[in-house]
Amino acid sequence: MAAVDLTTHPGHLARRLQQAHHLLWNTMVSEEITSPQFAVLNTLVAEPGLDQRTVGERVGLDRSTIAEVISRLIRRELLDKVRDPQDGRRYLLHLTDEGKRTHRKLTLRTARMNQVFLGPLSAAEQSVFFDLIQRVSDAAEGLRNPAEAVGAAGG
Repeated sequence: MAAVDLTTHPGHLARRLQQAHHLLWNTMVSEEITSPQFAVLNTLVAEPGLDQRTVGERVGLDRSTIAEVISRLIRRELLDKVRDPQDGRRYLLHLTDEGKRTHRKLTLRTARMNQVFLGPLSAAEQSVFFDLIQRVSDAAEGLRNPAEAVGAAGG
């Protein structure tokens, strides 16, 4: 049996890309705040007062993962949650003053990290890269049943 060319396997390349991102994040942005945690902070800067489910949808995290991320941010005193006056079962999320300061600091660091991460690409290539990776990411998030997707692609 012959070995396959892993450079033609998107999952393999995505994992390598994620490893590089993780290394750069930890060295250039933060060892304390993760990229998903930053995404939550960033979402709440853009749209303060969202509920946990909506934040999870905005950042592409499942229910259990978003619950853990939000719990960690609350423990770090970067987020507050208040009961929704329209629905007492729901909590709305807001950044604390420390959360806002942390977001500002990390935003500057992420900009520099992204310059390094995307350094091998020209501005035009970066635009194409973002378009392509966004389209694949959006399609992947839309998959509910991978077996159906395989059937649709093969037929």
